Amino acid sequence: MKPKPVRKLSHLDASGRPAMVDVSGKAVSVREAVAECRVKFPPVVATQLRASGLRSAKGGIVETAIIAGTMAVKRTHELIPFCHPLPIDGVRIGIDWHGERELRIECAVKTTHRTGVEMEALTGATVAALTVYDMCKAMSHALVLGPAKLLGKRGGRHDFGKAG
Repeated sequence: MKPKPVRKLSHLDASGRPAMVDVSGKAVSVREAVAECRVKFPPVVATQLRASGLRSAKGGIVETAIIAGTMAVKRTHELIPFCHPLPIDGVRIGIDWHGERELRIECAVKTTHRTGVEMEALTGATVAALTVYDMCKAMSHALVLGPAKLLGKRGGRHDFGKAG
């Protein structure tokens, strides 16, 4: 079976210089994306966090991470040079234990626009994970972030996986 051809990079112009994609010719549609990022704790830290109900001296870890992730979604275009500023219709961030030592952070984003929200979902999930790290680093610097990955998207040409 012949492998699929690799698509060209979309953020380079004909001369190979960085360029923002022109989305003016695309149809406006509902676009959704879901991404996740994991935070893995050393065993003793995970035990302490479970016992505390995910609260630290800085406050509620989950609540703070959700707020930070939501703020990051709305500011993605300020962080990633070629992201378009988008009207965000909805953000859902879920944070749950995955196994004994790992938090799974999922960020779902929705817009009605000409371009997708994959970068917004990835930014929200990773900034929420960074916030967990910040709030827990006093307990240990051995926390591990990642992987961060796109779980799915819907509403554009290349839909896949879990979205919506």
